[in-house]
Amino acid sequence: MPSGPAPTGSLSDILVGRRTELAVLRAVVGSRPSLALVEGEAGIGKSRLVAELLATPDLAGTRRLVGQCEQLQEPLPLSPLLDAFRQAALTRSLPPNPVVGALAPLLPEIAAHLPPPLPPLPDQRAERHRVFRAAVALLDHLAPLVLVLEDVHWADGGTHDFLAFLAAHMPRDLTVILTVRTESGVLPIREAFARAPSGPARTISLAPLTPPEVEELARGILRADLPRTFAEPLYEKTGGIPFVVEEVLRTLLERLPASEIPAHPDVLAELAVPTVLRDVVLQRLSSLDDPARDILTAAAVIGMTPDDRVLAEVSEHSPPEVARALAEAQAVGLLHEEDGRCRFRHALARQIVYESIPVSGRRWLHLRAARSLECGGGPRPVARLAHHFRHAGRTADFVANAEAAADTARCHGNDATAARFLLQALRVRELASDVRVRLAVKLGRTAVDGLAHAEAVPILQRLLAAEVLPAPVRGELRFALGRLLRQHGEARAGYLQIEQAIDDLGSRPALLSRALAVLAAPETVADRHLSEHAARCDQAEEAAHRSGDGEALVSVRIARASLLVEQGDPDSWRLIDDLLRDERLRANPREHARACLNWAQAALHIGRLDRAAALLAEGRHVADQAEYLRVTQVVELVSTAVEHAAGRWGGLDDRTSRLVATTAAFPAAALDSRLLRGALRTATGPAEEARACLDEVVEVAEQVGAVYPLVAARSALSRLALTLDDAAGAVAHASTALAVVRAKGAWVWGAESVLCLVEALDALGGSDRAAAVVEELSAGIKGADAPLARAALLTARAVLAGSSDADRVDALLDEARTVLREAGLRYEEALAGERLGRRQCERGTPGGGPLLESSLRTYGELGADRDIARICRVMRQNGVPIPYPWRGGRPSHGQTLSAREREVAQLAAAGKTNQEIADILFLSRRTVESHIANALRKLGLPSRRELRNLPDA
Repeated sequence: MPSGPAPTGSLSDILVGRRTELAVLRAVVGSRPSLALVEGEAGIGKSRLVAELLATPDLAGTRRLVGQCEQLQEPLPLSPLLDAFRQAALTRSLPPNPVVGALAPLLPEIAAHLPPPLPPLPDQRAERHRVFRAAVALLDHLAPLVLVLEDVHWADGGTHDFLAFLAAHMPRDLTVILTVRTESGVLPIREAFARAPSGPARTISLAPLTPPEVEELARGILRADLPRTFAEPLYEKTGGIPFVVEEVLRTLLERLPASEIPAHPDVLAELAVPTVLRDVVLQRLSSLDDPARDILTAAAVIGMTPDDRVLAEVSEHSPPEVARALAEAQAVGLLHEEDGRCRFRHALARQIVYESIPVSGRRWLHLRAARSLECGGGPRPVARLAHHFRHAGRTADFVANAEAAADTARCHGNDATAARFLLQALRVRELASDVRVRLAVKLGRTAVDGLAHAEAVPILQRLLAAEVLPAPVRGELRFALGRLLRQHGEARAGYLQIEQAIDDLGSRPALLSRALAVLAAPETVADRHLSEHAARCDQAEEAAHRSGDGEALVSVRIARASLLVEQGDPDSWRLIDDLLRDERLRANPREHARACLNWAQAALHIGRLDRAAALLAEGRHVADQAEYLRVTQVVELVSTAVEHAAGRWGGLDDRTSRLVATTAAFPAAALDSRLLRGALRTATGPAEEARACLDEVVEVAEQVGAVYPLVAARSALSRLALTLDDAAGAVAHASTALAVVRAKGAWVWGAESVLCLVEALDALGGSDRAAAVVEELSAGIKGADAPLARAALLTARAVLAGSSDADRVDALLDEARTVLREAGLRYEEALAGERLGRRQCERGTPGGGPLLESSLRTYGELGADRDIARICRVMRQNGVPIPYPWRGGRPSHGQTLSAREREVAQLAAAGKTNQEIADILFLSRRTVESHIANALRKLGLPSRRELRNLPDA
């Protein structure tokens, strides 16, 4: 859609959601003489739509005049029309039409260009008629012309009369566009415009933006993708009114950088109402009479859609008075009708009206609302009662209803709502000890799935520190605290809490089995060997059998399957297949979804892409069917990881960026998302960004004790160092990773580190240490169904063999490539093909060139710019032709930098950061990244540092 400059004060430079309406207006302009009414409520975007129309190229040769009606107690006669005429900037005298001189006294700014004033007429009606004729004649002279009169609902009666006259005497090359508010009632010019001789006016009615359109508008303003957790509350808060959306975002931008806002949906709940919006709403509120204001303030206390019966009782007005007040509020735009009921236009309108009530008045109204709801028929509305009693200051009534509301929410599977009510109740200071403990136990059961980790952790910690609790209660609270800490990203602290809970749970074998099953998970603590996790799993199974709880036994078997998959044990798949057929698991969709996603991640760790994809599909389907929101981000994380492993990298850069942003508030997934981002960046570059991302993963993983991300990030850093010819750095990272692997006994995870260490030591001259570590790996993965580890072992053996046995080296590398190809690991297959092709080229074997070219094509399709730069260098060194562009690759200038790429590269060579380059050249940071990656690929340079040698021309 064409887009002109944004109107003054607008945050968005694009018009969102008005494609059809703009097309209608353009058609109106294209069929002069013509009339149009653009109508909609305040803030809906009428002026923005007209501004977009006036900026279109279609009107480049057409005069455009805009007049504005002002909100005055006594509007000036013909004010908007005269305002428009003053903009005409006439530079030559008008043709001799003496009637136009009637406007000279009204337009002193352009009077010199008008015919001389006419003598006054004794009849005021005749004088007004002459002025109307003069205005029409002037409009005719200025044609072709588009005349826009804004906010005609505020116009005086004389302006309405003139518009009716104009509709009957339209100049041939004139288009008139009026903007009006729908809540303004019946305008006198509507009938005249409907019966105009030139044809009835077109009416363009603007509706609120849809949720996707609100997301698009906000995305354009913030220059960032929005997670659903932010986009949905933003729509609810603003009602889809563009002005309100912009004012909300303007307020947020005063508090936070644009890039951080989408990751903090909580700021919407805490939002202070924008001053401009507050003034608009309060002005509308003040236009109501006293009874209507009283009723509307009571409505704001009751809720977004107040019940008529409750509203009458709370406001102490009769039903007819309530109906009249709601109609008045709807007429001024504070309410609107939805599904046959009156509702506040948006949440902020209700908030502003609510905050206009004195505090003492609010408490009284909340108490009356609670009493009215208690007397109503049907099920007791405990959630609404808790809300009103809380704000009425009735603590005991609030706590009782909040607990009941939490119980109801948990029965319906809504743990987030349950956790919210329990947290509110636990903040009451005067709670009895037994009530506090009971609420805390319930909170511990709901907070994990309710994503209330940060709020619940300190409550449970204080309770455990301050209260003398029975052992079973203490054990349950410690178990709950441990799970919360793990979800909050503190893996080791959570593990230790659950270990402490074990002795207290002896009398509760079902709960004990679940706690032991969590301790069987190997990836969250560094200083526990796999044998200890296996022992915990055995203990969990014994406790589950002792409890006679079938669901507890299923939970233990899920944990055992995860432990076996992480070790590459082939028996894990039989166990998983049995569990997926188990009716007890299928009857618990949350457990079912979690299990599938956990197994899918474990399958990716070992390179079983086929299993990972199938488990992801089942987990996603079950989660969607159960509307299990807690795992939404995990589903996206695993889905992105599957795409990465499969070599489907289109759009993956944006997806990983979104993941890092959206999982920032979900630490359990944050490390994995950063790890995935870093792994992608090691291939797509720049190297500095990949290193920074992986360094962050290492730092956090070491702090919290998360083993798998630590080993994987160290391995990726070692591989990155190898690509930068930093063998010593590669040795350091790989050795550190292997120390963790040995302590853990998780050799399947350590295979890539072994390979990096062997290659680095080979580059440094070889070492007996390399042979020893390869034997450790061989023993550690013996019998494992783990394609990544198996391929790494084969490649490491090939490196050890060196040049002593060329046929054996080729066979080992080819077998590794075959393993990876059969596993569907496309990028790893390309790396393996490059290794084999490079060795064959160095020996002069004919098959090396095609292998390198095949890997190059894969890198090109993936967008792996750093790998492209490296393999092109290898191909040039070995005399292998480089095809440009290769099939499936991105457009390229061959090995010649484009003008923009050279400009960006020279700034990077001068030490400028990507953001500084973006600011200097008025580009997006992502575009700068792309130009630098292209330059590195074309120049065959391994890293940004090498750009310092870039010639000036």
